[in-house]
Amino acid sequence: MSNDFAFKELKVWQKSIEFADSILDIIENLNSSQKHYRLIEQIEASSVSISSNIAEGKGRDSKKEYIRFLYIARGSLYETVSILTLFEKRNWIAKEVLIKLENLGVEIASMLKGLINAIAKTL
Repeated sequence: MSNDFAFKELKVWQKSIEFADSILDIIENLNSSQKHYRLIEQIEASSVSISSNIAEGKGRDSKKEYIRFLYIARGSLYETVSILTLFEKRNWIAKEVLIKLENLGVEIASMLKGLINAIAKTL
């Protein structure tokens, strides 16, 4: 197997894909009488942005750039959780769903922090 897509081996990338997939499932079954297209587009973009920025950063030549993309991924994670919190507040998703995704988000954030710190040590 080629090492061209080494980001796929990163557990944090794999968890981020799982997270985004869960968000897409939620959107497909959103419990809203109205379709709030802008919010839906925003949460789709932010959730997918997490794994995308991990992958893009891994593909860069510079460790500093990689770290910058990991911080962007973390920001997208926080944005996604913020929107999920609004969804729960409006009863579009159950509290249990929010808690499950927040727990996965905490795990991803911790993994991102660990990866950032590990790369920073090699600078």
